[in-house]
Amino acid sequence: MKGSRAGLLVFSTSAVVLVLEVLAGRLMAPYVGVSQETFTGVIGTVLAGIALGASIGGRLADRQDPNVLLGPVLVIGGSLIWASLPILRLLGPLVGSGPFAIVVLTTAAFLAPAMVLSAVSPMVAKMLLESLDDSGSIVGRVSAMGTIGALVGTFLTGFVLVTALPTQWVVLLIGGLTIVGGIVLTVRHHASLPGGRAAVVILLVPGLGAVTLPPPCDRESAYFCINVERDESRPTGRSLILDRTRHAYVDLDDPTHLELRYVRLIADVVEAASPDAAAVDALHLGGGGFTLPRYLSATRPGSTHVVLEIDPTLVEVARDELGLAEDAADIVVGDARLALADLPTDGFDLIVGDAFASTSVPWHLTTVETMRQLRRVLRPGGIYVMNVIDGGANRYARAQLATLVESFDHVAAIMPPGGVGDLRQNQILVASDAPIADLTVDPDDGVFVAESRVAGIIGGAEPLTDDFAPVDQMLMR
Repeated sequence: MKGSRAGLLVFSTSAVVLVLEVLAGRLMAPYVGVSQETFTGVIGTVLAGIALGASIGGRLADRQDPNVLLGPVLVIGGSLIWASLPILRLLGPLVGSGPFAIVVLTTAAFLAPAMVLSAVSPMVAKMLLESLDDSGSIVGRVSAMGTIGALVGTFLTGFVLVTALPTQWVVLLIGGLTIVGGIVLTVRHHASLPGGRAAVVILLVPGLGAVTLPPPCDRESAYFCINVERDESRPTGRSLILDRTRHAYVDLDDPTHLELRYVRLIADVVEAASPDAAAVDALHLGGGGFTLPRYLSATRPGSTHVVLEIDPTLVEVARDELGLAEDAADIVVGDARLALADLPTDGFDLIVGDAFASTSVPWHLTTVETMRQLRRVLRPGGIYVMNVIDGGANRYARAQLATLVESFDHVAAIMPPGGVGDLRQNQILVASDAPIADLTVDPDDGVFVAESRVAGIIGGAEPLTDDFAPVDQMLMR
């Protein structure tokens, strides 16, 4: 094999490994959620596969002609890429959550293909080496081509592929191209797969499993696995499921019906702050099912809404399946933190913080720096209502309360009925530059915690800042 073709082979296999690594976080989200820990598990596991593959590939290349090895290695690697889909769909619902589950699932699905394809680079280096005089330049060139391929695979996937194609089809595509490349090399170098035809059949089985096992999503975006479920007990009711969590419920015919406890609590806060049912100018961080904009417009005619939603596909789903009218809100598609800078000072009576990545608020929307931006766009006497999820030691929720106390003059909260327990539950945090009136909530929905008692919940928790906001790690396991 000539140097140019050998370099292209290293470039391509390295690119495929990084395409798979970037896709892995999206593929695993329906089962273990999206968090810093998810991506840490994926990166660590794939790096382990790369290291193992480099070691094993080098040993094999010393024992057998690399020309004969490369074709079968690509065929096996491509088949293992296909196998990642049925492995995730079968094992994902069983592993649970948390760091251990993340590592187990990542290892089962992605360690083997990363390891096999990473064996190509040392095989190519051995094949190109003719003397020790140029060993340094050859090894350096092979390493450079692998790194460049990895960069191209990373940028291509993150900026193009995840928005252009469903993730499973990208996996099927790169697995198929890898297998085809392996077959070409196998034929060209008169190599054969161990086990012959039976091995070929076995290696193609994962592709059949990937195609026939149903995907976990009705629709997939760059951010979420999206499902809309019909409520069998209420024909017009729809639940929005993002990854593995129900994020919203809407009644297509009755926007005043609030099914979820946390949404009812937010409505209680708004009612207490403005009992005359006056129209409000509201800013929503996160759109979800757009339940609150529809509710406020129905109960407070003349209200206006600006919604900061990062996922354009989610907006399409809300309009296509959840009854969101085209003119219901001014929707700004993009990252909420960045969009805040373009909003007017003193522009809103109400801000609702309901942005989530799985069950965690994106960390950059939790910090003192973000709260200062929110206070800037909030009118005097306006309120910021934030939905958070935590439980157990409640480390994140307490830190979020401390952050609000650092940023606003007055802070209150609505805790779960019966107090914080061993299960993660929604908690509603309220902040303003004006005193927060006591409010009565349904005891089945929550317990109001007045300003004077908030310090007792916070305890010794420190505010979150852009320098230190380990939200995912603080959440109860």
